[in-house]
Amino acid sequence: MVSLLRNQKVRNALLQVLYVGSLAGMVLACVMIARRNLAEQGITSGFDFLFKSTGWDVNFSLLPATANDPYWWYFLIGIVNTLFLGSTGLILATIVGTIVGLARTSSNELARLLGRTYVDIFRNIPLILQVFFWYAVITHLPTPRAAHEAFGILLSSRGLYVPIPNVGGVAFAAAAIALIAAIALPVWLGRTSRLNQPVGERLGIQLTGAAAALACAVVILAVGRLPDLALLDFPALQGLNIKGGLRIPPEFSALAVAIAIYGGSYIAEIVRGGFKAVGKGQMEAAQSLGLSPWRVFTLVRLPLALRAMLPILANQYVWLMKATTMGIAVGFTDFFMIVALTINHSGQTLEAIGILMAGFLAINLSLAAVFNRINKAIALKGNQLRG
Repeated sequence: MVSLLRNQKVRNALLQVLYVGSLAGMVLACVMIARRNLAEQGITSGFDFLFKSTGWDVNFSLLPATANDPYWWYFLIGIVNTLFLGSTGLILATIVGTIVGLARTSSNELARLLGRTYVDIFRNIPLILQVFFWYAVITHLPTPRAAHEAFGILLSSRGLYVPIPNVGGVAFAAAAIALIAAIALPVWLGRTSRLNQPVGERLGIQLTGAAAALACAVVILAVGRLPDLALLDFPALQGLNIKGGLRIPPEFSALAVAIAIYGGSYIAEIVRGGFKAVGKGQMEAAQSLGLSPWRVFTLVRLPLALRAMLPILANQYVWLMKATTMGIAVGFTDFFMIVALTINHSGQTLEAIGILMAGFLAINLSLAAVFNRINKAIALKGNQLRG
C-alpha cells in the first residue's frame, strides 16, 4: 500500500477521486436539504406542474395564448418572444454598428468625430437606463386619437401599429421563409464555387435569385389569403382605440431600440477594429490591379475585415441575447419574465430556474455554434491579415 502511494500517478488519481467525490457529496447534501425544506413547507418537487393550467394571461405573445394553457406552453411562448426580441435587436444593432463603425474609419474628420461621440456616449450609459429612457419616450407619445400616421402605419403611446397580411399561419410562415431566402440566396450565389461564372460577374444571377424568392413570397401570400378579406389588414382608429393590423407594444419597442443603440456602440468598435486589421499591403495590391474603390472594398477589404471581426462579434451577439432579460424591468413577457411569474404562481422555484438556465444555454450555445461554423468556413490558413 505504501509503495502504491509513492507512485505519482496513483496519488494524482486518488486526489482526483477525492475531489470529485467531495463535489458529488456536496451536491447530494444540497439536494437532500432542499427536498427536506420543500417538504416542510408543503411544496412538492418535480415537473408535473408543467401540465397544469397557468390561470394568468400574457400581454404579448406571437403564439396563441389563453389563461387555460399549461405552463410548458407559456415557457415556449417566452422562448419565442425572447428569440424574436433578440433577433430584432441583433439586426438593428448590426445595422447601427456597421454605419457608426464605417464612420469611425472614414477619411472624413466630421464623420469620425460623430462616430466617436456616439460610441463614447451610448457605450458608457447602462443598458437598463437606456431601456427606461426609451420606454418613457414611447409611452409619452400622443394618444390613439392623435396618433401619427404614415403609409398605413400608426404610432401612439399604446404602441406601433403596422399592416399585416390576412393569411393563415402556415402561409405566413412560408412567406417569411421566402423573404429570408430573398436575402440569403444572393449572398450564397455570390460566394459559392458551384458556379462557373467569375465571382465579380454574378450580379445578374444574384438579382434573379432574389426576385424569384420575392415572387414566391407574393404567390404564397396570395394563395394563403383568408377568404372574403383584403390581402392586408390596415390599422384604423375605432372609438378610443386602434383596431386591426399588428400591434407592437411599447415594451418591445423600447427594448429593441435600447439594444440596437447600446449594442451598436460596441459593434461599431468591433467593425472599426476589423477594418483596421486589414493590412495596407492587400489594399495597395488590389489598387495596383486597377480595381475600382468599390470593388476593392467589396472584394478585398470587407471579406478580410469580416474574418477579423467575426469571433468577437459572436461573443457580442451572445451577450446581447442575454440582455433581453432586461424586459422584466418594463413588463415585457420574455422567457425570464415567464419564469418569474411561474415561480410566483406555482412555487416551483428550483425547477423553473433550471428550465430558465437550460433554455438560455440552448439559445446561446446554438448561436455560438452557428458563428463558430461560419468562422471556420471563412477562416484563412495562417496569418494573412497583416500587410
